[in-house]
Amino acid sequence: MAGASARPIIACVGAGRMGRGIAHAFAYAGIDVRLIDAKPREPGAFAAMADAARAEVRASLAMVADLGGFEAAAIGAIMQRVSVFSLDQAEAAIAGARFVFEAVPETDEAKRTGLELIDRFADADAIVASTTSTYLSTQLAAWSGRPARFLNAHWLNPAFIVPLIEVSPTGDTDPAVTAELNRLFEAIGKVPVVCKASPGYIVPRIQALAMNEAARLVEEGVASAEDIDKAVKYGFGFRFAVLGLLEFIDWGGGDILYHASRYMTDAMGDKRFAAPAIVAANMAEGRNGLRDGAGFYDYAAMDVPAYRRERMAEFLGMLKRSGLHRPPAGMVGERSAP
Repeated sequence: MAGASARPIIACVGAGRMGRGIAHAFAYAGIDVRLIDAKPREPGAFAAMADAARAEVRASLAMVADLGGFEAAAIGAIMQRVSVFSLDQAEAAIAGARFVFEAVPETDEAKRTGLELIDRFADADAIVASTTSTYLSTQLAAWSGRPARFLNAHWLNPAFIVPLIEVSPTGDTDPAVTAELNRLFEAIGKVPVVCKASPGYIVPRIQALAMNEAARLVEEGVASAEDIDKAVKYGFGFRFAVLGLLEFIDWGGGDILYHASRYMTDAMGDKRFAAPAIVAANMAEGRNGLRDGAGFYDYAAMDVPAYRRERMAEFLGMLKRSGLHRPPAGMVGERSAP
């Protein structure tokens, strides 16, 4: 995608919030996007919807520019890459698109209708990706009519800011299709991860547990909502913005997690805190993490001291950006804490 002629055309069936976020992301990256209204509307109603869609994309671009993300003077050129089509124009809008995204409402009827529309008008070799946050790719593949060239791409909102996209192929998806879609995402600055068709994918599954546990802490009167969120921002979130969850297990030691989980299970009388079997298996095999040279990751060929130093540098950088970094007490010209 080095030159304009090599850039693919993107079509997106569904011009709602997700479609508009996708339009922002691709147009910003220099790629033409065709937003297609998935609902039949009278001309006047369509014109109003199209204006609203363009206005929302422009507003999100203006916000990012205002926050220092780029020069606002570029907004006009970026918006030139976003076109909005009515349902009646779907055939012309989808034809020639290399990648067609489905971003319609999360109902059986809407999904079936949207995917059938795409299958009817998309080029034979086009790659079709749903953006569903709830349906499994295995369920939608049959409705797509082209299972070998279909998969799911779950963008996290706001789609134009969050880098992660969870890509979920099925057993019928051509591996070359997954690879090509991932290259597209990487080319526009996104970070794709591949996961099997499983309820909740990766992030929603983890965050559902964390959010429910935070709500239980309030319910049980353990702490105020404000203090719980402060603990998440400056403790939980601070650490896991640098270390992945499995990386953190290896950092501290899988055996530490095992024993802490056993204590929590007994203390709370609830098996939801129990460690999964893989943690005990790693312990039995002497794979507790960094100190053993292996855990969820293999550290045998790694310069572990350099790795630790890099991660600590990232922690320090985050501390500075948070405004909480302080010079040593007693430094000349600095006021000591009372």
